[in-house]
Amino acid sequence: MKANAKQLAREAESSTAFEAMARAGYVANGVIHVLIGVIVIVLAAGGRGEGDQAGAMKAVAGAPAGFVILWLIALGLWALGVWHAAEGLLARDPSGDAKGAARKWGRRLAEWGQAAVFIALGIISAAVAIGARPDGEEAAEDASRGLLEVPGGAILLGLIGLGIGIGGIAFIVMGVMRSFRTRMRIPDGKRGRTLTTLGVVGFVAKGVALTIVGVLLLIAAVATDAETAGGLDGAVDALLALPLGPALAWTVGVGFIAYGIFTVVRARVARM
Repeated sequence: MKANAKQLAREAESSTAFEAMARAGYVANGVIHVLIGVIVIVLAAGGRGEGDQAGAMKAVAGAPAGFVILWLIALGLWALGVWHAAEGLLARDPSGDAKGAARKWGRRLAEWGQAAVFIALGIISAAVAIGARPDGEEAAEDASRGLLEVPGGAILLGLIGLGIGIGGIAFIVMGVMRSFRTRMRIPDGKRGRTLTTLGVVGFVAKGVALTIVGVLLLIAAVATDAETAGGLDGAVDALLALPLGPALAWTVGVGFIAYGIFTVVRARVARM
């Protein structure tokens, strides 16, 4: 069965049509991040909105042909999710030693984690397309509340928060170290420098937002108070509550726009 799964993964990765759909998933993901960035800037200026993926998709739903666009976004995200799942399944290390096995499973977990995120985002996009109006912040609080009501739930919530926080720090490190370039064919000259700059700014901004989400979940776990938990929208609210909060939120919003543009371009230059 494992061999059959790997064979299917190889066939998927060798399909030109499927690769094109997966690359379209990068475009869809980029559009979502640009919209999140715009909403965050609106919030920083005192406006109203939901600064997370669900809020961005609701904004798309209100646009002309929004129903069609949301389904295209969903299909692209699902294709990209399946691509990452296949990448994880096919990950290997020829060294054959313990360190090689650890690297292989680290790569698998990273790829499968990304696959889960993209598939979940695709589901949200499809749900909004058929009329659902999910509230990301409320969903995060409800999920946290459910965990806190079961034995050991606070520990699990804390571990989830820790994982998200570590993921956020990883994004920041990837931005500062520019390690994202290893998975791309960076063009030479001014275009390459511009793309790298967008990547640095975008990865750092997204990392900051994810780190705040992780901290909020850790606080909720320690205080056993689900009301303090939150998603990206809650992270923006936390930023706005800080001294110079609007300026910080505006900076993060610009960073999300940069990450979105970077991701759209990545659709063309990603190594797949």
